[in-house]
Amino acid sequence: MKIAALISGGVDSAVAIHRLREQGHDLHLFYIRIGMDDGRGDCSAEEDIEMCQLIAARYGLPFDVVSLHKEYWDSVMEYALRTVKAGLTPNPDIMCNRLIKFGYFEQRWGHEFDRTATGHYATIVERDGTTYLGTAVDPVKDQTDFLARIDYSQLCHLCFPIGDLPKAEVREIAIKHNLPNAYRKDSQGICFLGKINYNDFIRNHLGEKKGPIIEIETGKKIGEHRGYWFHTIGQRKGLGLSGGPWYVVKKNVRDNVIYVSNGYDTEKQYGRSLHLDEMHFISGDPWNGSTDPVKITFKNRHTPEFISGTLQKLEGEGEYVIEADEKVQGIAPGQFAAIYDQDRSICYGSGIITGRPLPSLKL
Repeated sequence: MKIAALISGGVDSAVAIHRLREQGHDLHLFYIRIGMDDGRGDCSAEEDIEMCQLIAARYGLPFDVVSLHKEYWDSVMEYALRTVKAGLTPNPDIMCNRLIKFGYFEQRWGHEFDRTATGHYATIVERDGTTYLGTAVDPVKDQTDFLARIDYSQLCHLCFPIGDLPKAEVREIAIKHNLPNAYRKDSQGICFLGKINYNDFIRNHLGEKKGPIIEIETGKKIGEHRGYWFHTIGQRKGLGLSGGPWYVVKKNVRDNVIYVSNGYDTEKQYGRSLHLDEMHFISGDPWNGSTDPVKITFKNRHTPEFISGTLQKLEGEGEYVIEADEKVQGIAPGQFAAIYDQDRSICYGSGIITGRPLPSLKL
C-alpha cells in the first residue's frame, strides 16, 4: 500500500514509520512546516526536520518538507485569536488536525496515496460497514479528542500505526531498533505555537488591557489582570493572588472583568450541564436525529478520564445538551466536548461548549 506518512521528528511518528515498513508498505515521508517567518508560530524547528531526515535515511525513504504557512495563519491561528478575543477558550490543535494535516495536506499531497499515516494515539474501528474513530489502547496518551472534528472522508483515508500500543512499548521499540530519536523527550508545547509562550503570543496580537479581578461571592476587587483574553474558565495558575487556590469561574468580556472563587472544592468551578452548538458527528449521527436522551461518555478537556452522562438534542434547535452524572470542573465556553460511546471505545464527534448566547464560530 502507498502511504503518505506525516512525521514530526518525535519518537511516536518514528515508530509509526518503523511499523509500517515492517508491514511492507511503500512510504513517502512528509513534514508539514507551518511556522511563520515573522514569528507568528514556530512549529518549524530545524532540529525536528533534521531528525526527520535521519529517519528517512535510516529506512531509505523519500522525504519532503511541505509548506502550509499561509493556510495555517489564515485558518488555525486566526481562529485562535478570534476565539480568544470573543472571551472563549479555543483548541487550535483540533482545528490543525481538521484543516491542515487532514485538510490542505490531503488536498494537495495526501490524496495521491492510498492512506495517510500519523503517530496519533488512536485507532480505526469497522462496524457494520461503517468506519469509526476508535480510542487508543493507552488511555493517558489517547488523542481522539484532538481528532474529534475530522470528517468521514478524512477518517477513511487515515491509519494510526501505534494506536494499539501503550506509550512505554513505543519507546521500547525505538530503543530496541536504535532509532535516532529513541531517547528524545516528548514535546510539551502547544502544536500551534511550538516554542512560543502562549501568553506572549496573545500579548503580541491582542495587547494588554488591565481590569479588575472580583471575588464572585462578595463582589470585592481582590486583584488586577492584564486582559480577560489571558484567562479561561477553570484556570487556577497565573492569577497572582495570595491566599489561594483561586479559580476563574466567570468572565465579563464587555467590562473586562474576571470573577474568581476561593478553595479547591468551591462549587462555583463545577457544573453538570454542558450546552453544545455546531455538533459534528464524524461517521454520521448514531441516533439518527432522535431528541431522546442517550447515554454517552465525554471529555470537556484533554484528560485520560471519561465522564458519563446523557446527550440530548433539543427539539427544533441545533443545540445539544450534556447532563453529566458527576460534577464537571471548568466548563469553558469555546472548548470542544468530545462525545464517546458508553464503552469508551468509539469517538462519535464533538460539539462546541456555549455560554448561551455566544457568537457562532462558523467552523
